Amino acid sequence: MRPEKQLIVEDLKKQVGTSPFVIVTEYKGMTVGQFAELRKRLRRAKAEYHVAKNTMLRHAMKAAELPDLDWDFGGMTAVVIGNDKSDIGAVAKVLKQFGKEFAKPKFKVGSMGKKALSADEISAVADLPSLDALRAQLVGLLQTPATRIAVVLGAPASQIARVLKAHADKTGEAPAPAGAPA
Repeated sequence: MRPEKQLIVEDLKKQVGTSPFVIVTEYKGMTVGQFAELRKRLRRAKAEYHVAKNTMLRHAMKAAELPDLDWDFGGMTAVVIGNDKSDIGAVAKVLKQFGKEFAKPKFKVGSMGKKALSADEISAVADLPSLDALRAQLVGLLQTPATRIAVVLGAPASQIARVLKAHADKTGEAPAPAGAPA
């Protein structure tokens, strides 16, 4: 390989090797304006979109010890890479939404860590809730029991007595007096 190509492969290797994910797309038919708009949207999701020559991308991914991606290295290829603050779900959502608007780009393959992803798997990741939404759901699930306990513990004793009496009336049992053996 010629030295100038080797430099390009080394730079690409650094980029794909440090990214938490790599998404390979075909960008055939995109206009310059669409490409610029997609880059802008991806930048907001903390990702970058680069055109890459197929053979150089293949060499860079192999050198970065990424999983062997079984895909056709033909056509016009661009690669999406992120930084340490990137969320693959958010990036995949941007790509999928853009694809709905303009019918391009199309997913080819990708990788997340050391796992290879097919185009269908990337599309499925795009349909998942965002990382922040999942965190909020988890916090909500964890807080619900604690909130109920706090409400019960914070209620005045008379309210607790009324609840116990209502429960006893409902079940037909009289509550045992305080201090009486059960």
